[in-house]
Amino acid sequence: MYRQASYLLPVSLFVAHQKVEDGWNFVVLASYAVGWRKRGKAARSEGAMVTRREFLDALAVGAAGLAVGTKAKSYERIVGANDRLNFAVIGLNGRGYAHLSSLKANKNAARISHVCDVDGNILKKFADATLREMGEAPTAEKDFRAILEQKDVDAITIATPDHWHTPMAIAGLQAGKHVYVEKPCSHNPAEGVMLVEAQQKYGKFVQMGTQQRSSPHTMEIVEKIHGGIIGRPYLAKAWYSNVRKSIGTGKEAPVPAQLDWELWQGPAPRRPYRDNVHPYNWHWFRNYGTGETLNNGTHEVDVCRWALGVDYPKRVAATGGRYHFKDDWQFYDTLVTSFVYDDKMLTWEGTCCQGMKWYGRDRGSAILGTTGTVVVDRDGYETYDLKGNKTNEFKVGSTTSSADLRGADSMTDRHFANFIAGIRKGEKLNAPISVGNVAVTMLQLSNIAWEVNRELVLDTKDGRIQGDDEAMKMWGREYEKGWAPHV
Repeated sequence: MYRQASYLLPVSLFVAHQKVEDGWNFVVLASYAVGWRKRGKAARSEGAMVTRREFLDALAVGAAGLAVGTKAKSYERIVGANDRLNFAVIGLNGRGYAHLSSLKANKNAARISHVCDVDGNILKKFADATLREMGEAPTAEKDFRAILEQKDVDAITIATPDHWHTPMAIAGLQAGKHVYVEKPCSHNPAEGVMLVEAQQKYGKFVQMGTQQRSSPHTMEIVEKIHGGIIGRPYLAKAWYSNVRKSIGTGKEAPVPAQLDWELWQGPAPRRPYRDNVHPYNWHWFRNYGTGETLNNGTHEVDVCRWALGVDYPKRVAATGGRYHFKDDWQFYDTLVTSFVYDDKMLTWEGTCCQGMKWYGRDRGSAILGTTGTVVVDRDGYETYDLKGNKTNEFKVGSTTSSADLRGADSMTDRHFANFIAGIRKGEKLNAPISVGNVAVTMLQLSNIAWEVNRELVLDTKDGRIQGDDEAMKMWGREYEKGWAPHV
């Protein structure tokens, strides 16, 4: 979606042309004329576009001899303001602050023009923080749809509850925005399919927030695994441990004055407001969240399948329950899942109320091969021989904790830098939605296997459940009337 340019410059007539994948873009400027550009058939490749930087480069050719009437400093302000991408951050309670931190780290290429949350108190607090951190006051909006109408917004970042991820991402794509969406990218497998299709249809970049894909040491060790450092890898174990507290038994209560509960629920079937759901515990309710498996397991399982070089498995089985507390929590606090391939296996173990560490880590991935083992997490990696003797290690010099609800770190900074470079320069994304959605779908299938309490047989091309109609009914979900997403 290309918008009319807002530059009104007294320059000599010139024509600059730019070759793009599906045709030619033309920028025409005459004396006191408004530059404009338009494009034919939307690009089908992931994120293909002509960037504002390229437009400005073409503009500079004709603007070299600025005539009387436009001051140089004024022109510099125009170029400086428009050379950076305008971001809107949506969903501001926790992970949104990591988005703020990473956009600050990349502020030479991006700015935060808009912030959005349905809770007025959270919105004001974040807007104030944005002003302090970025040096510019963003426009604050309660309804994300008002942001999508703004043609000067280039990209949106989504850190809302899970039930909003795909519907909001698709709406953003349809409005011509690039999208950075936190994991899980969807609430259910059907939404993941829709989001991949929407990206392909609208041709914008969609990066999923599995930031370890942009971690230099993780990229390095995965490349070494693929190069044979542990022989042929065949078993991967992912885990997450925490000491989460009980969420208690909630009760229906009046909706807080600062909260738009109708918009908060959006595509989810309506439920009365309860006092132990917002702003964080929605993770543990099926109507809005996806459980700890998708909340945190997505990261480590994604690293494991990346290291093993696998996509969808042949079979998945999951066993667990809500053992630690008896409360409103609708998922498990303890879960063990196995994903079986022809000659490889991947396991996920989550114990989010029991903080016993594995390999001295709250969370991580262990990759076992025919000649050794690699253990990798966000803070570094270790290598072991076949008898378990440590042969090498690398530490980044910092320590992360599974109790950190924001996760602002250098990995996220680099993940945003990669996303921005994709938009501006066409750089390949480290976690495009077509890649990120695989681990998400695998773990949603783990949830389904846990729900029906039996092993699922899958189509290895797309993960669809075979020969189990009851389980396949959970592939999608019901939506509130008028809110269902469509590609």
